[in-house]
Amino acid sequence: MTAARASGEKITSTIDPQSFACSTLAAELADEWSELASAAALSISSVNAYRRTVINFCEHVDSTVPRPWSASFARGEPDLHFAVTEWLRLLPAQYKTGSRDPGWSAGRLRSLIARRVEHPDRDVVGHLHGWVKGAVGLSRGQTEELDEFTRADKKRLVQAAWADRLATEARIRAGWAQAATGTDPAEGGWDVPANLLWALAHNAWTCKEIASNLPTWRLMPAPLRDLVPGDISPKVGIRILLRFLVRQLFPHNLDLHSYRILLMAATGRTSEEVSGLREDDVEFGTRSVMIDFSKRRARHEARQAFSSADDASVLLPSKPRLDAAEIIRGLLVLTRPLAEQAGITPVPLFLRAAVHNYTMTIRPFEGHLEGATLPDWMASQGVSVTGPVDIRRLRKSGKVEKAIAFKGRISDIADDHSEETFRNHYAHGTTLRVIAGNVIATAQQRWFDQAINGPIVLTPEDEESLEDPDTAAALGLSAEDIEQLRAGQLDMGVSSCKDPFDSPFGRAGQLCPVAPTRCLECRNAFVLPSNLPQLLLFAAHLERLQLRLSPQHFHALWGQSRVNVLAAINARTDAELAQARQQITDQGLTLHLPLGTQVEFDA
Repeated sequence: MTAARASGEKITSTIDPQSFACSTLAAELADEWSELASAAALSISSVNAYRRTVINFCEHVDSTVPRPWSASFARGEPDLHFAVTEWLRLLPAQYKTGSRDPGWSAGRLRSLIARRVEHPDRDVVGHLHGWVKGAVGLSRGQTEELDEFTRADKKRLVQAAWADRLATEARIRAGWAQAATGTDPAEGGWDVPANLLWALAHNAWTCKEIASNLPTWRLMPAPLRDLVPGDISPKVGIRILLRFLVRQLFPHNLDLHSYRILLMAATGRTSEEVSGLREDDVEFGTRSVMIDFSKRRARHEARQAFSSADDASVLLPSKPRLDAAEIIRGLLVLTRPLAEQAGITPVPLFLRAAVHNYTMTIRPFEGHLEGATLPDWMASQGVSVTGPVDIRRLRKSGKVEKAIAFKGRISDIADDHSEETFRNHYAHGTTLRVIAGNVIATAQQRWFDQAINGPIVLTPEDEESLEDPDTAAALGLSAEDIEQLRAGQLDMGVSSCKDPFDSPFGRAGQLCPVAPTRCLECRNAFVLPSNLPQLLLFAAHLERLQLRLSPQHFHALWGQSRVNVLAAINARTDAELAQARQQITDQGLTLHLPLGTQVEFDA
């Protein structure tokens, strides 16, 4: 059985049912595999993964099921439900602990059986219907989460991608310009490179037809031989020449890595969302571009706008410019001719050409294509990074930048997935340290603000300066407030209060519930010279209280009040302090505290 979409490019394209004892079952699964590969337009790696699942399950049936030659979904005996259950039980032992592969493999088998269940002309008997509708039966396993690229590594990647993009576009522009000077090689000659480029550009001759009209590599004319420098084996010389000619007109898989990196850096989206874009997903505006992103695994679609710079303002085109609209326009120029040749509409942004067995194929970009992977691209550009080479790390770098910008607010960072997804896949490593650091800094700032957000201490000179409207306004006091302060109407004991009904320790409109014990920690408090006797009495009371309570308990309840009251006392002169102490003695003053606080203190 041959997968309809698999035409020989790195796909083991057949499943031979006759190689299994359960040949009937193998043929049934192979049919579903072939149709699914065609209908779902699966990637090459997915097609091969389904094939491996079919082979693995059929090998299990051969070795464990009685009379495997009679196994079929249309028969009740042997019981294939039991075979599936046993296969699921034994599957994790074939992989390392915590691997996600058993869960993915079980899901692929269920997809194939589900297709057969839904087909009106294909019978599936037994209890497999319930398994198809229920859980797979295996957990997805766990993976070690990747950390993001460092800022230096990301900068090197983006710079290399930009340089490679400029080189790719310059190469293809030159190729099309040369093709425009050529003519039909049947008339102008097969030994002229421009004629061969003309044939490929106009789809007038296929690669196989061009190869059949060329001499052997040993007799190849110099103009063509010189296009492929180096010592080339005669067996592969013509194929390498055809690949060179195709790359002068169309992007190769290796070329598209730079565009993927630039678009991921410009948009902050995943590799899947970026490489899956088509022309109808993009809407250009005068100074912006609107992009519809689709994440198939999460069944999530999102529309996002990105601003676009004015092309006339680009003074240094050699430096990276993460303009999503400009990058997409450049990419469409490269891929549109390929889409037209293949009759593909709408135009995929990531489309590439390759030559296999003298045949030019036009396919979507493949991130894991052998010989043209991200590590291969990085090696060709001379770029190295710390840690594993994985495109997902670029997405996580964008998440870290967003975490820094939004100061760790998960609701803003997780704007294209759930907060739970953020916690599971992104909130680790540097991201977690950024968020944790911001939480600590916020807590420290809160306590710092509380520590310094105490009363305003006024000297006699300061009190006289309240006559100046500018000074009063700077302190947030009105003329009425000043009169009330001087008349003692706002006296709370150890301090005066500019608004007892706007306490930070109570509800709005409620009379302050903690006066006067917390006045020295309140932003509304004004310590006037007339409050000095009560301040001295309060300081003495706190000294006695410190002897009764444990250090931890005293510091938690009264530590800040003691610091503030001592600061207010130290702001007075020795003469003022002596006068206040004399006033306490002469008038027999005592500390004015509510009964409730006295009970608390004496308890």
